[in-house]
Amino acid sequence: MEHAAPQTARSTVMHVRCPDRLPEDVYRRVLDLLAGLSPVVQALPPSAALVELKGALRYHGTDAAHLGEILRIRSISRLGTDLRIGVGPTITVAATASAQITGPGGVLAITPAHTADWLSPLPVEALHGIGPRQAAALRDYGIHTVGLLAALSPATVQRLLGKKAGRLAVDRARGIDPRPVVPRALPASAAVRHHFPRHTLDGATVRAALLDLVVQLGLQLRHRNQAARALTLTLRFAGGTGWESTRRLPEPSAHDEDLRTLAYQLMDAAGLQRARLTAVALKGEDLIDAGQTAQQISLDASRESRLVAEQTMDRIRKKFGPRAIGPAAAMSFRRAS
Repeated sequence: MEHAAPQTARSTVMHVRCPDRLPEDVYRRVLDLLAGLSPVVQALPPSAALVELKGALRYHGTDAAHLGEILRIRSISRLGTDLRIGVGPTITVAATASAQITGPGGVLAITPAHTADWLSPLPVEALHGIGPRQAAALRDYGIHTVGLLAALSPATVQRLLGKKAGRLAVDRARGIDPRPVVPRALPASAAVRHHFPRHTLDGATVRAALLDLVVQLGLQLRHRNQAARALTLTLRFAGGTGWESTRRLPEPSAHDEDLRTLAYQLMDAAGLQRARLTAVALKGEDLIDAGQTAQQISLDASRESRLVAEQTMDRIRKKFGPRAIGPAAAMSFRRAS
């Protein structure tokens, strides 16, 4: 633990940072661990969360720093994932604290009595909510630390950063942040992935893998009785770089035809030429219950036939397994229907 101080009931906010690029399923399990500490958890995807601990401290009979250490141990032992955990009397203080932990994990707890002294020497860009451009504007004016920012009048900072941003910056530099932790679950999503056994430049191979992901995702959504409002395509390249883009569907859907059309548009937008791919992932975003989608009578007889064929193939896969009909055969079957 990098910094500890006796906790009081007022130090109620915990800010949790997970490792970058944490898989979504692991992130969801971290959120489940947080829910075991407090019923008030606010997901901050893709890799952070807030927890209100005011009632939890009384329930667990301990202080927030100890709860943070318990959370770390559970996450490491159950998920193999370390966490950076900041605790403070406000969201800003807790989030600033979690960012100051330099190792892969740790707990940094700041009490209300120590907040001003702890914030004061920090570089102005370390204050949560201060972006690079704002920090540059403040530094040009000679404001290098949070303490100097807190000492200025709001009117002075408003001239530098703008009316609203300037007022918020001064308040938060002084430890003032009335925002509550608002319970918010991670939006529902469903993801499928394909890892290439070797780096591939072959566009046909990539398209075939993407088509397979479309079929997997559509089957998963229909099995869960859900529809996606958007799709996210993620590409991983040799060397560790990546590309990701999200587009919304014209209407929520779980049908292979709709998902395939948008997935191909996303792939075309990536503009791949000689890029060596190592993996591709497709995620259905902003899911809703399939019963909420508009059921309109289509005047396209071909589409209606393809949807009937899709239902037939779903029944075959349910009886004989998800690989009973391959993606290419499925598309041929639909075209023939």
